[in-house]
Amino acid sequence: MEREIVAEYELNEIDDTLHGSVGSRLSLFARELKWRSSSWHGSSALRLPTNCYGGSFVIDPNGRWYRMWSNMMFLWSIYSVFYTPFAFCFFRGLPEHLLDLECAQLIFLADVAVHFFLAYRDPHTHRVVYDKQRIALRYIKGSFALDMLGCFPWDAIYKFTGRMEMVRYLVWLRLYRARKIQGFFKKMEKDIRISYLFTRIVKLVTVELYCTHTAACIFYYLATTLPPAHEGGTWIGSLTMGDRSYINFRQVDLLTRYITSLYLAIVTMATVGYGDIHAVNTREMVFIVVYVSFDMLLGAYLIGNMTALIVKGSRTERFRDKMTELTRYMNRNRLGSDIRSQVKAHLVLQYESSYKRDRIVDDDIPVAIRSKTLYMDIVSKVNLFKGCSEDFLSQIVVKLHEEFFLPGEVILEQGTVVDQIYIVAHGCLEEIGIGEGASEMIISELLPYDIVGDVAVICNTPQPYTVRVCELCRLLRIDKQSLTSILQMYFKDSRQILSNLLKGKRTESKGKQLESNITYLIAKQEADLIIGVNNAAYHGDLFRLKGLISAGADPSKPDYDGEDCIGT
Repeated sequence: MEREIVAEYELNEIDDTLHGSVGSRLSLFARELKWRSSSWHGSSALRLPTNCYGGSFVIDPNGRWYRMWSNMMFLWSIYSVFYTPFAFCFFRGLPEHLLDLECAQLIFLADVAVHFFLAYRDPHTHRVVYDKQRIALRYIKGSFALDMLGCFPWDAIYKFTGRMEMVRYLVWLRLYRARKIQGFFKKMEKDIRISYLFTRIVKLVTVELYCTHTAACIFYYLATTLPPAHEGGTWIGSLTMGDRSYINFRQVDLLTRYITSLYLAIVTMATVGYGDIHAVNTREMVFIVVYVSFDMLLGAYLIGNMTALIVKGSRTERFRDKMTELTRYMNRNRLGSDIRSQVKAHLVLQYESSYKRDRIVDDDIPVAIRSKTLYMDIVSKVNLFKGCSEDFLSQIVVKLHEEFFLPGEVILEQGTVVDQIYIVAHGCLEEIGIGEGASEMIISELLPYDIVGDVAVICNTPQPYTVRVCELCRLLRIDKQSLTSILQMYFKDSRQILSNLLKGKRTESKGKQLESNITYLIAKQEADLIIGVNNAAYHGDLFRLKGLISAGADPSKPDYDGEDCIGT
């Protein structure tokens, strides 16, 4: 018990230092690397089962070991994407003292092996997949080929094939590893523990440095592709700076050659044009034209991003602000770690999915068009609304709101008062009966076009079963007040819904009780309808009387006093 209290206190202390000093942020990362228990808690739909590590070894993508491994691969990827153009352009085959650097490809080969055991989250169901065959098949269909080709010892193959130049070009496949760097920065941008401004600036500086570095390497490569007798007709072979001539530039030390190439790339990018170094042949001029054109786009990208940082208001910043406020709220209320993870996962889903943009588009569409297009196909296939008029369905469609839910989330709890109805548009849910001792029993599976919460809302009874998400679901929600107001306007459709509800629930274990409730509601509705007809006839309101009769009222039926519309 005492250990649990200490662990909970440490968790809150970490999150409360979000806007603290640099020292507090360093201590946060130090705590992040501490050992924790490897046991799993919470919903199995959200996390890998504990026994998946037994007979079948699967790596958890959110586990501490893999996070350390991915951070290490991020550093190696930076080395690889910067070293690849340098080695290609400055060497025709690596010299003996640099051959040991090729051993780094063994680390990337190990990363290929890791991906065959790395669980992933299915983008359609949002459930974690830990089946080894599905993991391997997904990786083979994805980036396995490029990852594997990047691990080949192309320098050794180049020398073995008699120094075929085309073989050397295959080393550029290793730049595909840049996706690991991009993924790392995306993760850092969403990490509220790290300054968003700092992360974006580091990312932009990295992009600028890499583009300049690659251009410098290509400038030198263009000079080395000419025969030795014509190397004086290149930008570096004809260069004279002070009392130093670069006519034999291959004899100049490597660092000086690289700095000279980097200087040309920078002054060209900045379009400074000192005149001390410039292109001297057609090939170099063509490359500079392409390079300067690219630099204009790169400059626009950098300036646009810096402006966005100053103005603020991006989706990522709004997400970070909301996550920060949510974290502080959970700390103040000392919520459990399982609840924390579910709440944060739902917020991440809102950020990553496009349903917010869809909601904005829905609000911009006129009501008349929304009632005929959006969700009409789904609503018309729901059993509860079968036999209802098109006008009634149109009113239902207008009041619908779209929401997404992650696996393991509980939509409705057994015994609670429900004020919303959900229509399953995509995904799968399950109805669960909670028995004695909190034992669970699966009652039924809910698939697209099924409806949730209808009995509790229409019959004004507590929710009979708990409804939990099995896979990523897209649900259409309508609140009780909106549904009730629509039912009061369409008496005939209201009776049809009660009839459909009665037919759909006859086979349930609680069917008799529900049948009694629905029968009572039907009788009460008919009695209210008859009273309304008699009242309209008594006051001579022909328009209301005509509307009630067209809605299904029988003027010959008597009310509780034995009087009917004709007698009145």
